[in-house]
Amino acid sequence: YMTLYTALTELCKTAAPMIPFMTEDIYQNLVRGLDLSAPESIHLCDFPAVKEEWIDEKLEEDMKDLLQVVVLGRSARNLSGLKNRQPLANMYVKADFTLSDFYQEIILDELNIKQMAFSDDLKVEYALKPQLKTVGPKFGKLVGAIRTTLAGLDGAEAVQELNETGAVHLNISGEEIALGREDLLIEIAQTEGFVTQADQGVTVMLDTTLTPELIEEGFVRELVSKIQTMRKEAGFEVTDRIRLRYATGEKLAAVIERGGDTIARTVLATAIERGDAPDGAYTKAWSINGEDATLSVWKDA
Repeated sequence: YMTLYTALTELCKTAAPMIPFMTEDIYQNLVRGLDLSAPESIHLCDFPAVKEEWIDEKLEEDMKDLLQVVVLGRSARNLSGLKNRQPLANMYVKADFTLSDFYQEIILDELNIKQMAFSDDLKVEYALKPQLKTVGPKFGKLVGAIRTTLAGLDGAEAVQELNETGAVHLNISGEEIALGREDLLIEIAQTEGFVTQADQGVTVMLDTTLTPELIEEGFVRELVSKIQTMRKEAGFEVTDRIRLRYATGEKLAAVIERGGDTIARTVLATAIERGDAPDGAYTKAWSINGEDATLSVWKDA
């Protein structure tokens, strides 16, 4: 929290000459609201000075690599159609870097995945097609032959050549041509049970096989999300203890019974009961992964 506080306040001081009113408002809330001995206005503060001892180039490089893995992981999730609240068992990463357990824990938390591993053995198949917007004007009547030739290539070898030389070289009717990255549409061939995304030399593969345990955990996370939304809509304070009542079918009731401790701990519920909503409770109907549920929350006395 102190790191976030420092980053926000120092950034506001830096931005104050450009957005004076917005930064003043943030300063009054974040700084003056906590420390009345602080300067009366952000515009009376000293401009931030560079602290060379705070610069950590290794940390910045690791976070850049981490971000690339997370972005590809989210892209793979979107491609699979699986919500981020649905836990997955495994992910595999192929890259010219590795990350320590500290950074891997961040990735796993961000992507809601149980385990990850770096591997050089990931086999990715690619399909290449011509980008007609650029190939058409350049090569005209050769487009058909280019499409046919690209379809017959070993996609992985072609992409490797593209990464190493900046172009894929073809022989079309005795004519040597070179296709750059802007001339190609590159698609990754997906393997059943896995979703793969790759970019700039980094490949991320997600294992999309869902066990009953993973599916149930996904239900629990969806329930927690809905209850947290209801807490906010009902105007509860973050620290308020609540009671929860639910009316659902047997499938979802069994999930709530087994995951009750996790739900209660996360949403600060002192009791979780099955039944109709009591008078005065905040009640809402939901569809949770296709299962109907009516949830009711109220403050614990």
